[in-house]
Amino acid sequence: MDGTEGNAGQPGPAERSHRSSVSSVGARAADVLVYLADDTVVPLAVENLPSLSAHELHRAVREVLQLPDIALEAFALWLVSPLLEVQLKPKHQPYKLGRQWPELLLRFTDAPDDDVAMDEPALQFRRNVFFPRRRELQIHDEDVLRLLYEEAKGNVLAARYPCDLEDCEALGALVCRVQLGPYQPGLPAACTLREKLDSFLPAHLCKRGHGLFAALRGRGTKAGTGEQGLLNAYRRVQEVVGEHEASLSTHYRAYLLKCHELPFYGCAFFHGEVDKPAQSFLHRGGRKPVAVAISLEGVHVIDSREKHVLLGLHFQELSWDHTSPEEEESALWLEFDGDNEGTPVNKLLKIYSKQAELMSSLIEYCIELNHTAEPAATQESVSGPTAAPGSLPPPAQRPQLRRQGSVVCSRIQHLSTIDYVEEAPAGNRPGPFLGWFGNNSAGLVSKQDEEAATAMRKGLGLGPGPAIRMLPKGPSPVFPSPPTPSP
Repeated sequence: MDGTEGNAGQPGPAERSHRSSVSSVGARAADVLVYLADDTVVPLAVENLPSLSAHELHRAVREVLQLPDIALEAFALWLVSPLLEVQLKPKHQPYKLGRQWPELLLRFTDAPDDDVAMDEPALQFRRNVFFPRRRELQIHDEDVLRLLYEEAKGNVLAARYPCDLEDCEALGALVCRVQLGPYQPGLPAACTLREKLDSFLPAHLCKRGHGLFAALRGRGTKAGTGEQGLLNAYRRVQEVVGEHEASLSTHYRAYLLKCHELPFYGCAFFHGEVDKPAQSFLHRGGRKPVAVAISLEGVHVIDSREKHVLLGLHFQELSWDHTSPEEEESALWLEFDGDNEGTPVNKLLKIYSKQAELMSSLIEYCIELNHTAEPAATQESVSGPTAAPGSLPPPAQRPQLRRQGSVVCSRIQHLSTIDYVEEAPAGNRPGPFLGWFGNNSAGLVSKQDEEAATAMRKGLGLGPGPAIRMLPKGPSPVFPSPPTPSP
């Protein structure tokens, strides 16, 4: 679901697996390649590929990997490329969607025609964005945990999951334990870590200087800040007494539990842009690329270049809507509470993206799923999940990362928002965008912002005064049906 511009920095899973998933097609049989998160290939020989559903391919992958039944819920098939990522519904037919891929790119990306013509999707077996975290804590099968671990590790190393340095070191230490075994004093661990540092830490934490002075500094044995912190964390990795030497389930679970502290873990990612704050009265700030991360937990807007969160909202904290290209430039609108110099205001953020329709549908569907799952979650909290013998018990309450200056804390001051006073009674949240605009009597809305808000209301089909626009209810597909190819 990411566009290329929204993936500034290290490539994500799509970039690592930009390959065709159909290696050969005969009259009746075809060899289908399904990629795992670590780029391992699962070859499948299937019959009647054009009419094969994602559910049938999913089952074939599970059979080859000999995964338990929980994998049916935990994983999904995705069509991914450097330009677009789409999680498939069970009824989707991957072959037909692959044939329609250029039309999907034209509809949901700004990619040049040459890139569209060259782009080819791959099938990936990845985490289901609708799989609740609480269910993940109940998994004890090592193969399933390993697949989830490999995907999470890839997202951390690619900086798709922004992490503070301390957390990168803690996560990297667990990767060291998985790949290098238990820490053993006396072995040249520092040299080993230095040689493979980018296997344990995100690339932006592994950068070293160049030139004479860097070369002279490199002659010493003293590790860099990231290396030393990683080495210290590696020493602190706990070993379970009586644990079988070949079992890594405990460390896979520990890695996933640490990732659960990240508010955007398990999200689907979309490409977008937001306005930068104006640098002066006469000079507008331009736009910056962002990644919009959406999951059952809420919505997070991440700065694609700086690798930190700009805005994080739970669904009960926001209202939303989107504008389609037929009305004006495609955009997702987020409305939330804030303050302007100490005065409570409503804030409105505009995210420019051709994937706004996908994001809006996903938000609506996640809210519906949460409402449906609430009774089951309440019952589960009373009885409590069962734990496997020898496994680490899940914490009673996972603390959220809230260090001062943490990369996961919102930086609303880095966003350009429309601030206004809500004159009408508060609407129900979460819900589609409510859009009660004040009359600027408090002087909180600039002339340009007021004009932008008026233009937005006109684009949404709203009148000049207070009004409520509710999205029509009905079936809420997570991804709209692909366009029918023209004859």
